[in-house]
Amino acid sequence: MKADIRVALVGNPNTGKSTLFNVLTGLNQKIGNFPGVTVDKKVGYSKLPDGRVAEVVDLPGTYSLYPKSQDESIVFSVLADRANALSPDLVVVILDATSLKRNLLLYSQVADLKIPVIVALNMMDLAKKSGIDININLLAQNLGVPVVPIAARKQEGIDELKQAIAIANKVAMQVDSIDVRSIAPQLIESISNELNIGNPYFALQLAHQHETLKFLSTEQSDRIEALEKEHGFHSQKAQGAETIARYSAINDLLYDTVKTPSTAQDETISNKIDKVLTHKVFGFIIFFAILMFMFQAIFTWASYPMDLISQAFVWLENTLHKTLPAGPLVNLLADGIVAGLSGVMVFIPQIAILFAFISILEDTGYMSRVTFMMDKLMRKVGLNGKSVVPLIGGFACAVPSIMSTRTIENWKDRMITIMVTPLVTCSARLPVYTLLIALVVPNKNIWWVFNLQGLALTGMYVLSLVSAVIVAWVFKYILKSRERGYFIMELPVYRTPRWKNVAFSMYERSKAFVLQAGKVIIAVSIVLWVLASYGPGNRFAQIDAKYSQPQYTKTVPHDQLDRDIATAKLENSYAGVLGHSIEPVIRPLGFDWKIGIALITSFAAREVFVGTMATIYSVNGDADNIQSVQEKMHQAKNTQTGQPVFTFAVAFSLMMFYAFAMQCASTVAVVYRETKNWRWPAIQFAYMTVLAYAASFVAYHLLK
Repeated sequence: MKADIRVALVGNPNTGKSTLFNVLTGLNQKIGNFPGVTVDKKVGYSKLPDGRVAEVVDLPGTYSLYPKSQDESIVFSVLADRANALSPDLVVVILDATSLKRNLLLYSQVADLKIPVIVALNMMDLAKKSGIDININLLAQNLGVPVVPIAARKQEGIDELKQAIAIANKVAMQVDSIDVRSIAPQLIESISNELNIGNPYFALQLAHQHETLKFLSTEQSDRIEALEKEHGFHSQKAQGAETIARYSAINDLLYDTVKTPSTAQDETISNKIDKVLTHKVFGFIIFFAILMFMFQAIFTWASYPMDLISQAFVWLENTLHKTLPAGPLVNLLADGIVAGLSGVMVFIPQIAILFAFISILEDTGYMSRVTFMMDKLMRKVGLNGKSVVPLIGGFACAVPSIMSTRTIENWKDRMITIMVTPLVTCSARLPVYTLLIALVVPNKNIWWVFNLQGLALTGMYVLSLVSAVIVAWVFKYILKSRERGYFIMELPVYRTPRWKNVAFSMYERSKAFVLQAGKVIIAVSIVLWVLASYGPGNRFAQIDAKYSQPQYTKTVPHDQLDRDIATAKLENSYAGVLGHSIEPVIRPLGFDWKIGIALITSFAAREVFVGTMATIYSVNGDADNIQSVQEKMHQAKNTQTGQPVFTFAVAFSLMMFYAFAMQCASTVAVVYRETKNWRWPAIQFAYMTVLAYAASFVAYHLLK
């Protein structure tokens, strides 16, 4: 889409910047990376009242233009470099109306870069509720920029903000907040003359950040370094002097424009809730109770829609076999593609419920409390509080969680977090766990409240977190670094979840899961069906010849004979040969050659296990008696012992393997991309495979 104006959204974390971005752009947005770095770039498009289209760029949240992480460094790079492809025509600075003093520091820095600015004064509804009275007109007059009061969560003031963007000045009109030249007058003048810069604050920022700015040449950076030494410039002292001057100006500004209640406010509701939810004992009990409720709900609430989806796929397979002429293409479609897809599609309700809970916990502000609570525990095992965000995010997917470790400044803390995040149970493992648990754990309640299947699932999630913490503790002594980590985080106030956002998050994440998994499963199902339907040499001809002899045709019932032939052909197919080749290695874990095939195919993605089982048992099954994947696995028998394949010991051995094994190609790729070295994903793959084999071996031999 061609845009007429580019608008950058800038603001502190927790000011509602992302909410405003979603409201302005709706579904018309895309996510990529900023050029040259792996930081997420969110770009969307918004229709303005005058008919023009605005390209909206959501810059990472930051408290200051002085960056402490790679994400924050993007903000100054985009705003300052006018040759940057994303350089904005206009900046909308989002301020939290309940915390103007803190927010105005970033505004004053952005304003002094002399790019046209509009202020979006967000959370006005909360400010009014707290008794904060802001003179909007006087604030706009003193700043020299339009100030638009909004409440992004309630979509109030959005039309006015779009109108302000449409009529915005093309020339910066903002008033100088401080006398920037007084901080380092000689240096600013020298840099301005050398590099032909007309903005004194831009020149000062170059003095602070020239070593990390990619738009400066090596010669320019070296010259700035030389000028710093010539004028005795000390970056930290200059930052301190600038911050003091800015807060002095902000205090004067707020004295005239903002009136807060004169009587001391009682303890806020958020603080009262935090005394319970972040308590050093009760806080952890409540968090564990929330997790238990989540996993109970995943089983109980999803059962009815899952049954409907399962029945729909069984009907579809049946219909394809009955209405289309028999042949390889129909078998490929019904027993390969449809059967494989059914194995994942049936779990959409559970995936959607999981993402709904995660979205609610994030939206209410509770997830930030979990991060805060875990900080002390994390430090003991070599991590810090910021490591909790990727670990909790790992419940959804390890890939974006590993990318989110960029906010961790300490190299050792970040590397340990990357190495252990894949241990956390992600949504791709959920179909595997729920299928196996449903096979061997009774669907009944204990103490009238707790469902046994829900408890088993909770146990798998808790095991993943505990194992991640233990492995992090081991890496604490393996990786060496003198750098000290620290943890700074602002706790947002508690808010009612935005149900529209929760629904949008459920839809978007479930769709992404289905599309990503679906592509892999269709490809794997086609390859697997071919491998399972054809064999090397004349093996299939020999099987047909064997079972066409009178001792079989006259003594064995027709249905049984068909099943015996299908079983023999599957065992002698290319897939069977592959499965049998690895069977000696996996036999100590309680796995047969069919499970071995699933272990190989699911190295592409964990959830492929379910689709593989569906395809294998469809090829091996009876075309006249099509069942759901769970029914097929439940009825599977060991040909040597006659006992069920999926016993309690085998099911839990499999779950242990999938709990620890690195079976996700996307995670391997993203670890390489974030570390820029194949050594780290190789180490990760090796230790997780050893851990998976050992845990699976112990589980099988203890439970059998």
